[in-house]
Amino acid sequence: MQHSTGGEPAPLVAPSVTDSYEILPGRLDAGLLMICDHAVSALPPGYGTLGLPAAEFQRHIAYDIGAFEVTKRLSRALRAPAIGARFSRLLVDVNRGLDDPTLIMRISDGAVVPGNRRLDTAEREKRVALYYEPYHQAIDALIEQGIAAGIPPVLLSIHSFTESWKGVRRPWDAAILWDRDYRFSVPLLEALRSDRNVLVGENEPYNGRISGDCMWQHGTRRGLAHTIVEVRQDLIGEAEGQAHWAKRIATAVEGILASPELRESLHGVRYFGSHTDAEGPPPHPSVERRSSECAESTRRS
Repeated sequence: MQHSTGGEPAPLVAPSVTDSYEILPGRLDAGLLMICDHAVSALPPGYGTLGLPAAEFQRHIAYDIGAFEVTKRLSRALRAPAIGARFSRLLVDVNRGLDDPTLIMRISDGAVVPGNRRLDTAEREKRVALYYEPYHQAIDALIEQGIAAGIPPVLLSIHSFTESWKGVRRPWDAAILWDRDYRFSVPLLEALRSDRNVLVGENEPYNGRISGDCMWQHGTRRGLAHTIVEVRQDLIGEAEGQAHWAKRIATAVEGILASPELRESLHGVRYFGSHTDAEGPPPHPSVERRSSECAESTRRS
């Protein structure tokens, strides 16, 4: 996947690790940015286990099992940058809006989180300021770098889901979640479904038609083509499955981004809005205004 036509080597996104996020290197002109919100189960120093047994951090309540390993393989295969959060979703969930009641979970799939049960405003603001906001600001910065390189990036968010829920087996191997912007979601859905041995759901087992999540913040509001890929966790819990699914997704994505018929649409800025909109699609606010909005929302909460 290569868009540069000149003789100069394409500039690269530099790798970076902070308390909030990890950036994986890739070409700025790749036309693609991969995002893994629930990458790890770790907690920052000082939080211990939030009062939970350590075993709970091996479960889906703490992170999306296998998702970041798939993201890393995709980043290498497609030579495209990626970013993942460096803290558990139990600390604060970066795939939620600041006004979402599940931003910081007090109970998750039957597990009461003692460290979150009596969360005061000061601690909430601390987690948002130190972990949530820097993650989203880093995504904004990566997008701006891609735009500056001449190719607004397509956003690919990688998640995973449990093989069963409340005792009911989930039949899908993978799924595509999307809202109104079909530009990337529909071609990727069709590409993955071309293998009749794989069952790929559409807005299953979760609905992509929501506001406030990471793709709404960075895709819908910015008018960038985007989609969410969910892979069933038992299929990517080990290295063999991670490699298999990374190759499957990479092949599909590479074919889509190489298509001359899709290129202009995929890398254009177009506001589709969301099914959750009461009015028309909002314009993308500047990074400065976005930071101000985050601060104001935190003060109101």
